[in-house]
Amino acid sequence: MRPTPMKRTPAGRPVPSRGFRLACLMPLLLSLLAVATPAHAIDVEAGDYTAAPAGTTLGLLYMQHAEREDLYASGDKVPGKGKFRSDVGILRFIHFMELGGYIIDPQILIPFGNLRGSGDFSSLGSNGGFADPVLAATLWTINDPVNRRYLGITPFLYVPIGNYDRGEALNMGENRWRYALQLGYIQGIGDKFTVDLLGDVTFHGDNTDYSSTGATMKQDPTYQFQAFGRYHIRPDLDFRVGVARSWVGKVKVDGVETTGQAMVTKFSVGFGYQIVPRTQLLFVYGRDIDVTDGFKEKNRLNLRVGYAF
Repeated sequence: MRPTPMKRTPAGRPVPSRGFRLACLMPLLLSLLAVATPAHAIDVEAGDYTAAPAGTTLGLLYMQHAEREDLYASGDKVPGKGKFRSDVGILRFIHFMELGGYIIDPQILIPFGNLRGSGDFSSLGSNGGFADPVLAATLWTINDPVNRRYLGITPFLYVPIGNYDRGEALNMGENRWRYALQLGYIQGIGDKFTVDLLGDVTFHGDNTDYSSTGATMKQDPTYQFQAFGRYHIRPDLDFRVGVARSWVGKVKVDGVETTGQAMVTKFSVGFGYQIVPRTQLLFVYGRDIDVTDGFKEKNRLNLRVGYAF
């Protein structure tokens, strides 16, 4: 089959065909996906560091839809018109218990979903399945429900058994261990306001089967800071806003740096509603404000339903 010739402008300059643009974009897309996956840091919701009484068990279902239209490299927008969409869910089970006079909450998170590209990002294709499950447990060193004051520390372990195929550009699993540590603090202010402050660091194991050639991908640690403010309209209803800043670690493939440290700033706004004493509904809208490398989220919708046993 003969290749499609390039069109030319009236001045005679060649105009790359859409297929040519896709081929040129592909290496950059593959590099930036390492820092632009739907979950590159430990995102939480306001109130997550509230300790429940020992013996409480929570079941939660998270659903997130996100759309991205712009791709950035070193702070500059990459030419191209398309979309990168993700639909991700998480089943999360938490059990609160007492250990040595402290409240802890062993938990497991089971992510699943679908990723797909379109337009100039259609070369990414689409893929879905289960992501790497997460094991975690928070230890509360401050647990003061009267004053709504909590301080907890949480280690996370990502187990690399999610769906992964080195021949695919998009994967739910990462084929590497990840270890994270997060510190969360909640402080009530008067009767109506609550502030949540969180910081975390994520250490990435090596992906020794990163591409069709069996390349090894390494990544520096990723850091994130999150802050939320909640206004309690009623005891069962709150309005919340949040901001977050991430410093995503540099990526190297077979010793060659493919992306520098990426920075992402985002915001969110939403509501938390205690439908009945045992059931909570959470709705949050968010988007990225600034991205130096990777896809910029244009819209993100989060829905969470929680039930206390």
